[in-house]
Amino acid sequence: MLAGPGRVELVTCPRPEPGPNEVRVAYAGSGVCGSSLPVWQGRPWFQYPLAPGVPGHEGWGHVEAVGTGVDGLAAGTRVAVYADGAFAEAGVVAADCVVPLPDGLGDQPFPGEALGCGFNIAARSDFRPGQTVAVVGVGFLGAVVVALAARAGARVVAISRRPFALDVARQMGAAEVVALDGADRIVGAVRELNDGRLCDRVVEAVGAQEPLDLAGQLTRERGRLVIAGFHQDGPRTVDLQLWNWRGLDIVNAHERDPQVAVAGIRAAVDAVSAGWLDPAQLCTHAFSLDRLGEALDAMVERPDGFLKAVVTT
Repeated sequence: MLAGPGRVELVTCPRPEPGPNEVRVAYAGSGVCGSSLPVWQGRPWFQYPLAPGVPGHEGWGHVEAVGTGVDGLAAGTRVAVYADGAFAEAGVVAADCVVPLPDGLGDQPFPGEALGCGFNIAARSDFRPGQTVAVVGVGFLGAVVVALAARAGARVVAISRRPFALDVARQMGAAEVVALDGADRIVGAVRELNDGRLCDRVVEAVGAQEPLDLAGQLTRERGRLVIAGFHQDGPRTVDLQLWNWRGLDIVNAHERDPQVAVAGIRAAVDAVSAGWLDPAQLCTHAFSLDRLGEALDAMVERPDGFLKAVVTT
């Protein structure tokens, strides 16, 4: 339980029973999402304590018990879950927010919600062969988007502050990488790499003002700027003159329809099952449930070699 900013407590709760159209999932683990950092650090609008298990929402595990009216989800089925409360040993979730995982995936971490988010961002981005795509920010999400853009046949330019992240971007299919160290230099570097042109698609995957500004500057006339970063620390300013003059399409690629989110997870399962996407290589740091605070701190500090932390039960 997140008892207050920077403070986690282990609590014991009754094991919940699934109701109609619900299942109880025994969690093997959950990814730690960057969107959880504001509530970990504290903001005036949050109220503490949070409900037990919250804000974990990238859970995977196996079905432990099945409520009435549920078909196709037997006890023992390994699953990814689209639901909050996954920093826990078990939880009850709606059956239609559970995605079965093939046996061939083994016991590797599978933060399905985070992977599905990447697939839904790619769908909203409309990557196509021959495009030049810039991805600003290469964390877990940015790395997945790089892989999806490259697989779609686009030429991907990955931009990040961290040399380790740029190495990951290359492994995921980026044709070019550029250090995030000054907008004017980056725009010039991208033009040089792209025969003087800007980018058809730019995905901002950080959630901060500076990368958002840069993303707009990198997008060509009538290009598409896709905001994948989760902006949670107050209002943003935008260069509307630039956006307006270039006629940019602006897409906020955060899905709020649960079934769209679940469809993204299903697409991710298919990709991992087919062998061309490996989430295990992107889950770089693992912590036990009683070390959740350390996992959240790692998201803040981003030590060398860090992309995503997972918490295991």
